[in-house]
Amino acid sequence: MTHLLVAQLRFTRSELVRAYEGVSAEDASRHFGPMNSLSWIVGHLAWHEQLYWVERSQGKVLIPELHQYGYGAPQSTPPLDAMWQAWYTVTLAADAYLDTLTPELLQGTWIAPNAPTGENIGTRPLRMIYHYWYHLGESQAIRQLLGHDDLPGFVGNISAYPYQPE
Repeated sequence: MTHLLVAQLRFTRSELVRAYEGVSAEDASRHFGPMNSLSWIVGHLAWHEQLYWVERSQGKVLIPELHQYGYGAPQSTPPLDAMWQAWYTVTLAADAYLDTLTPELLQGTWIAPNAPTGENIGTRPLRMIYHYWYHLGESQAIRQLLGHDDLPGFVGNISAYPYQPE
């Protein structure tokens, strides 16, 4: 059975996809002051997924170029279609690991280069979920600045990912 944290991460991912419906490549490349572009946000979240669920957990790097969208990286404007392709590639590989998580494994830690040791593995899905919601809000603000008036309502079909006790 899929762990609740994994199910909630998957729901959050689906909210990212929903939040970007109708966004053109041109709009995804726009910047407003120091804010990153919509396309960068997708690449940044792909980088974070790869870091946790592929690199640190499986010892692989599928798309080395994603490191340029990591935390603290300079502003850039990657192509939206390339970022979605990277995101789908990474999340598919991540799911292979996420599907193995049990309450016992979530209490463990990773022993990996550059991996902080103060957090257990179970804290990582929480950090990832909150990271997504941070950028989901940012993406909707950017869409408002772009003049989009067809934004999705807050929190979509969460009933498809109900609470289930362990």
